[in-house]
Amino acid sequence: MKTEEKTEEMKKSQHDANRDPLSGAAGSHPVGTGVGTVTGGVIGGVAAGAAIGTVAGPVGTLVGGAAGAVIGGVAGGLAGKALAEDIDPTVEHGFWRATYTSRPYIAKGATYDKYGPAYQYGWESRVHYQDRTYEDSEPILARDWDKRKGETGLTWDEAKPAVRDSWQRIDRRKPTSAKK
Repeated sequence: MKTEEKTEEMKKSQHDANRDPLSGAAGSHPVGTGVGTVTGGVIGGVAAGAAIGTVAGPVGTLVGGAAGAVIGGVAGGLAGKALAEDIDPTVEHGFWRATYTSRPYIAKGATYDKYGPAYQYGWESRVHYQDRTYEDSEPILARDWDKRKGETGLTWDEAKPAVRDSWQRIDRRKPTSAKK
């Protein structure tokens, strides 16, 4: 690789640090935090509302549901953030930028910028659909690809191997009991 290309790759790598908008620290995970917050809020609200409702009646169910949603949302947000923090976008972009040309599905002469969004879609989707297999999620991923592909110009059939590759990289790093 030429020196100019390495310098450009380093600049892109630093750009992909996923900086926290408040602190500026690398590794912000708003998607994981949001998914965890919503999931935890719904589950926590239902559980708490049911528990309080059995003791205090219908009003207790409403109050318990509201309180449970807040408490569950906070707990779920922290859990979602923890899962997302296991997937560092800076590391993922760096890994794929360094290895993408070795993949059999990469078109000759293609740049990382063409496939980077597909890799990112794969690891982000793995966090979002953590309770599903790739096979179960693939129809949704295919349907939503046009909204996510940006300027890549890749069709779903061209992007799918990179999305799956990235998804499976995350799966290989998860404990067996967490895989679906």
